[in-house]
Parts: sequence; structure tokens; C-alpha cells
Amino acid sequence: MQPFAAQGPPLKPEQVDSSTPFPVFLQAFKYSLENVFHIREDLDQLSASRGLPPYVLREVMACSPFATFVPARYGGRGGAIEEGVALVETASYESLALALVFGINWALFIQPVAKYGQAEARQAVLTDFVDNRKMGGLMITEPDYGSDALHMQTSWTEQDGRCHLLGTKHWAGLTGWADYWLLTARQLTPGKGLARDIDFFICDANAPGQRVVVEETFKNLGLYMIPYGRNLIDVTLPATCRLVPHSTGIKMMLDLLHRSRMHFPAMAMGFLRRVLDEATSHCRDRLVGGRNLLSYDQVQARLARIQSAVTICSAMCINTCERAGTEHNLAAHGLEANAIKTCITDLMQDAAQSLLQLVGAKGYRLDHFAGRAIVDSRPFQIFEGSNDILYVQIAESLLKQMKVARERNLFRYLAGFKLTRRASDRLRKLLDFELNENLAQRKLTELGEAVSRIVAMELVINLGERGFDRQLVDNSLANLEQEITMLLAHYAFEIGSALVESERHHPSWRDFCGE
Repeated sequence: MQPFAAQGPPLKPEQVDSSTPFPVFLQAFKYSLENVFHIREDLDQLSASRGLPPYVLREVMACSPFATFVPARYGGRGGAIEEGVALVETASYESLALALVFGINWALFIQPVAKYGQAEARQAVLTDFVDNRKMGGLMITEPDYGSDALHMQTSWTEQDGRCHLLGTKHWAGLTGWADYWLLTARQLTPGKGLARDIDFFICDANAPGQRVVVEETFKNLGLYMIPYGRNLIDVTLPATCRLVPHSTGIKMMLDLLHRSRMHFPAMAMGFLRRVLDEATSHCRDRLVGGRNLLSYDQVQARLARIQSAVTICSAMCINTCERAGTEHNLAAHGLEANAIKTCITDLMQDAAQSLLQLVGAKGYRLDHFAGRAIVDSRPFQIFEGSNDILYVQIAESLLKQMKVARERNLFRYLAGFKLTRRASDRLRKLLDFELNENLAQRKLTELGEAVSRIVAMELVINLGERGFDRQLVDNSLANLEQEITMLLAHYAFEIGSALVESERHHPSWRDFCGE
């Protein structure tokens, strides 16, 4: 992968279009972010307030950045995934919330529409994105069916070439903002009820009969730039707005979600680089006990972990560019996608916690980057699949594959598994044990967490073989090995706690004071 570099002063947003070479375009985009967030406005103050002033969003969208995600035949820049990752990384260095806006539009709307949309709808919608700088989002989650998406209650029926969707969705990013929505529903058939399969529909929120009603706007804890809420779905759409799966709707959804999870490193990359820059700068300038923080061993340890996270994310970004394009069907790649999503989002939160610890009291403010980094990175461990659930899925997928291969020894299996082949050799002593097929859920979680780090180690080894800085690679591998060692120690610890019956009266400590 060659770095993007532009020569000369940056062009203004109005001077670029889809034919502008990407390095020049990216430089113009950086210029627009610098101008609106650091000259015309104060990003720290903006990020502490809900939403964005309309002119700020207009400035961000001035060079039509979403055209980067759109294929050339619809007027876009071509949809090259490497360019998309670079664009989202640039946004996330300034604002993780802004990067999520880009990620939602890219992986959760534009890519699935480009891959599965019917020709008529695909042409109209994607051209509108480029020409009129429109925005789109995805609605899956329902108030009573969060992670249990397969049992969603939003229904659809068809009559005379038009589809009527009815239901309620919530926690959709860009609630009230998006011009277009991908809506998920199950077909309702008289006498049979809701179908098992899931369908996707493109909804134009500005078209007659397609308005999505925002019943409530949530006061989300972080990511203040992005509106979330509860939405009433009662819309009628042309049948041409239905996405066409290559096999089943559920597999289409898995392909979509797995691809999106493999895009998470793009959102994490700029954020982690910013955390490292802020932490290093603070520790270099802050004097404690007559010397700067950078000279203390514990501070060095925290900085090394943040630096390791940046290296891991770099390796994951390359993997995303090579494996997460729409030409690939990722429905069956759950273990890889879940390992990447869980590992990188844990690293984002860990890095943010370390930054706040290093910065101290002044970082515990919503208008300080360290405080915002905590609350903005935390939901990444929850949305698009809670990490606890995904860790269980990783472990269950691994156990299923091992059962098919009739192999119970973890090292022997991982040594032949393409996602862990070289990393397992480095960890042979830790992994040389047999797995129990009937694990408690908490053990599945611990095993899945360890496996996600082994997958990350494999990617870092691959990065080193491409000529990446050897010292950074070695430090990252050392950090990963230390973490894997700790995780497997947790897994091996067999004594488990259990909740004492809640009906029992819990003793008061005051009854045991005195003699």
C-alpha cells in the first residue's frame, strides 16, 4: 500500500470533484476540516454540544466526501476501499463522532445499496449522494429486540407493486438527519405470520408516503454530534426499493454487518493516532517531581500500549483494504469480522482510559479531548454487536470448526488455521491444551477474547513482513503476548462465582461492627 501524498497548497472544497486525484482531494478535505473546526469554530466546544450547526455540516460536506464511497458509474470517485479507509481515518483524527457519520453512510448504506440494490433505485440514490450530498443510515434495532435482530417485529406487506412497512426502530445513528434509510423488516403473510427471513428496503425520507417519524430524540451519553432516537415506521415504498439478496436476506444481513465490523479499524485509526499524539505531547511537557512524565516507567508502559494499539490498527486497516470490498461475500466470515471489531474497540477504550489517566483532572471535562475520548469510544464496544456477545460467537465458531476437524488441541488447530497460523507458533506453550466442548458462557467469552488477540497478532506479523517498522512491530507483539497470557490465565481459572439469590436479605455491615 502506497501512502497518499499531495504536492502544493491544498485546493478549496469547491475546486475539487470526483475526477480530482485522491491525494489532492484528501488534502482539500483536511483543509476544510481544519478551517471549520479550528479557525471558524472550536472543535472542543462543538463536541460538548449536541448536534452540529448547519453551516458546519455544510462545510464538512462541501467537497462531497461521500463520493469517495460511490462507484464511478454513479458519478462517484470509484468506491476504492483503500481511499475510503484513508478518508475515514482523516475524519476520525479530528472527531470520532464525525468518523462514525462517515462509517454509517459508507458501510451501512452506500455499500449495501451498491451491491444489492435494484438498478433503478441504485442509480437514483447513489447519484443523489454525489450530486446533492445526501446522507443515509440503517435501521435494524427495535426497542424489544436489540441484539436479537432475527426476531424483529417490523413487518412488510406488498400490494400492487408497493410495499408497506410498519414498526418501530431505535438507536439508529443520524435519526432525523438522514435523507435515506435502509429499513429492515419481515414479510407478513395472512395465516402464516412473520417470515423467518429478513428484507431490506431503501426509504427516501423526503418522498411522499416515506416519512420516518421521530417519536423521541435520545440524550446519548457520548457522540454528541450524532442524533439518536426512536422512530415510527409507517411507510409505503415502490417494490423496486427492496434490496435483492444473492441467496437469503439473513445472509445478506450477515455480509453487510461483517463488512461493517471489518471497517471499524478505519474509524479507529485516526482516533488512536490522535490519542497517542495527545498523550505523548502531554507527557513530554508535563513536569512532576522535577522531571517530565515521559521519564516515568509506568507512563512509558501506558504510552507503549497506546502505540501498540496504533500498530495493531494499522495492520487491521491493510486487512480491511484487501478483504472487505463488496466483491467479497463475508456472510461466512463471522469469526474474522467479530475478532477485528471486538479487539479494536477494546483497544480504543483502553487507549482513551490511559490518556485520561495520564492527563489527570483537567482531562475529566466534556470539552477536553481526553474526557470525550472515553465517552465517545465506549459505545463502539456495544453497537453492531455487543463485544460480550461477539466473543461468545467467536468461541462457538472456533469450537464448531474444531469439532468438524476432530481436533481438541487448541494449538494444533490454530497452527493450521489461516487466521492464526504464525501467531500460534509464537504462543505454542500457552496454547498447547485441549478444549472442553461444553464451556460455560463466561468461559466462551474469555476464550473468544483470547482468540481475537491471536488473530490481531497474526495481522501484526503480516504487517512486519511488509517492511513496517520492526521495533514497533516487536513492541506490539510483546504487548499482545502479555495480554493473551493474562486472558488465558483467566480462562484456566476454574473457580467461578455465582449470584446469590436476590430474594435473600443482604446483611448490613453495621451489624458486624464492634466486638
